[in-house]
Amino acid sequence: MDIAAMSIMLSQAKVQQQASISVMNMVRDIGQTQMKDIVQMAQQNTKMMEQSVTPHIGKGIDVSL
Repeated sequence: MDIAAMSIMLSQAKVQQQASISVMNMVRDIGQTQMKDIVQMAQQNTKMMEQSVTPHIGKGIDVSL
């Protein structure tokens, strides 16, 4: 195998590796975003469930002078 062909093969391998790393980073970022959304939904659901069990708490203020 000559030097030029080996150089081209190594260059292509490097580009493929960089592309793979970029895709993995994109997938990781998407996963983190989805996890944040899931946590936020769980917090909202918890809050709604608490209000359904005790709907009278936090709805009114007693004020006397």
